Amino acid sequence: MTMNDAPSPRSGSPRILYRQAKARDGADQAEVFHHAVMQGAAAHYSVEQRAAWAATMPREASAWVARQALYTTLMATCDGRCVGFLELDIPKGYIHTLYVWPSLSRRGIGSTLLVHAERMLLEHGWGHATIDASRMLAESLLRRGWRDLGTEWVTRNGVRLERQRLEKRLSAIET
Repeated sequence: MTMNDAPSPRSGSPRILYRQAKARDGADQAEVFHHAVMQGAAAHYSVEQRAAWAATMPREASAWVARQALYTTLMATCDGRCVGFLELDIPKGYIHTLYVWPSLSRRGIGSTLLVHAERMLLEHGWGHATIDASRMLAESLLRRGWRDLGTEWVTRNGVRLERQRLEKRLSAIET
């Protein structure tokens, strides 16, 4: 699978490459997850909620490498380091996670990861995708045509967190 995508050299933006995750990416994934939750979600969740959420996954490479065996993990890299990732459960048509390094949010990295995931789901016969999105992610996805299927509350380390189940009808796009 080729998932290279780079801004034009004139834009001055860093070169972002898209590919499937490799075992060597586990440590970077752990850091992206931790910082996306603790810093990136600060406007949407309390410190207690973010700490409980971040504690659901160890900050160790081996835990993320093990997840790569469970999910198709798409990676956005800059200078060889993970700056965003998406975990896709293809047999269920479900996007399990989407995280981007906080200082690089709102630059299209998450959107591009979603485009690649949607294409993969289409290639596997899915006509729709679902995701359980945080408040922060749900706002963005709803603006991009995802449909709200309802709010639910989950408990993480004894703390309640709100999230939304969203669905999107998939259609082929030209790339």
